[in-house]
Amino acid sequence: MMNFSDFLNEVKSKAGELKTQALKFKNKDFLEAAMAGSALIAMADGHISSEEKQKMIKFIESNDALSVFTTSDVIKAFQDFVAQLEFDKDIGEAKAYLAVGKMKNNEEAARLLIRMIIAIASSDGHFDAHEQVVAGKIAKELALVPAEFGLS
Repeated sequence: MMNFSDFLNEVKSKAGELKTQALKFKNKDFLEAAMAGSALIAMADGHISSEEKQKMIKFIESNDALSVFTTSDVIKAFQDFVAQLEFDKDIGEAKAYLAVGKMKNNEEAARLLIRMIIAIASSDGHFDAHEQVVAGKIAKELALVPAEFGLS
């Protein structure tokens, strides 16, 4: 079994590959699933500061895999999910996991999605326990085994 830092290094070394794969799934459902997952991760500790939002948006804008989408669409989808989570955590989470779950029946898209979400989560140089728990839940929602991605 791969440990998380090995997995993370592998994700970073294959950033270009993520973009190539993302091109296959250039559709609204995939974009929404990616941004729902990103919003869940961003809100993992229960809140998101405007500084964190800006950091996430900067990362999303510069993320190669997400560059297959229009930046304004990506940011709008991210902000919509964050706003729903901030307004009502339970309803926001339900909507976000519903969007993520749409990728469940496409294993290749699901795997790409979890790798992208982990890359986004660790873009600030650390991937804390709250974020790891949420990433594990997202993997389960996608019918994937969290341990495969270094998650518990």
